[in-house]
Amino acid sequence: MKYRVVHKTEYCYGITVSQCHNLAHLRPRNLDAQQCLGYRLQIDPLPMDHAEHEDFFGNHVSYFSITQPHQTLTVTATSEIQLQTGHDQLVLDKDMPWDSVRVRLAEPVTDSDRENLQFVLDSPLAATSPQLAEYAATSFPPTRPLLEAVRELMERVHHDFTYDPQFSTVSTPLADVLSNRRGVCQDFAHLAIASLRSLGLAARYVSGYIETLPPPGQAKQRGADESHAWFSVYLPDVGWHDFDPTNNSVPLDQHITTAWGRDYADVTPLKGVIFGGDPGHKPQVSVDMQRLPESDSAA
Repeated sequence: MKYRVVHKTEYCYGITVSQCHNLAHLRPRNLDAQQCLGYRLQIDPLPMDHAEHEDFFGNHVSYFSITQPHQTLTVTATSEIQLQTGHDQLVLDKDMPWDSVRVRLAEPVTDSDRENLQFVLDSPLAATSPQLAEYAATSFPPTRPLLEAVRELMERVHHDFTYDPQFSTVSTPLADVLSNRRGVCQDFAHLAIASLRSLGLAARYVSGYIETLPPPGQAKQRGADESHAWFSVYLPDVGWHDFDPTNNSVPLDQHITTAWGRDYADVTPLKGVIFGGDPGHKPQVSVDMQRLPESDSAA
């Protein structure tokens, strides 16, 4: 399956911005089942400085700064991605009891175990708590296979929580999400991650895109797709496995991975510092994700 993704972010400031410095996590990663065939980042106004690098987690990062006065900023990332269809990552025959995984992480055996210990620890937006451990415990009786338990946890988050874009912001505490049973994809991913960490398991935050399909008989609207978030859990000797609680699904050929980290703060699609401007401004973001014929060339 081949897709073209156009991710456009527009800032309109009521007051002139004298300069800004920004970081973008917008280029999709290359993975076993995902290849980024082409990528282009367009910035208006043109930046004075622009550099590319990989961060600590291996994500592609763009840095740019604009030093001339401006009242608007438009950042458009265009990517072409090839996904391997029918790639089922749940290797159930290699699953192991979740409590054995917890012991394995407490006493790491391999370099991979030691590397992924960082995802057992608290992070600013996904901290452990007794309440989250209690919520997760229902799905984790002794000796239950890890992936089976995590799949049930994903299903419970999907059914227990209401998707409500008006409820939360980036700074909404997980305790509020848990008590109100509302939030968005970012909140549900953080909730699952912190719940798993509360049990001593390794979980990370994944940022990317998901294809949204129109109702039967209707044409797909441009910009109707979303910047999305889900989570992964670490299974020793096998690797990481993705789960999408917002859609109650295991990501396969409709999810595109851009970046991963401890939580949203590590992989924010676009963030920065401005000098001047209106403190009340809000960006306008649109994502257009289109399937392409296999014969189409890369961007």
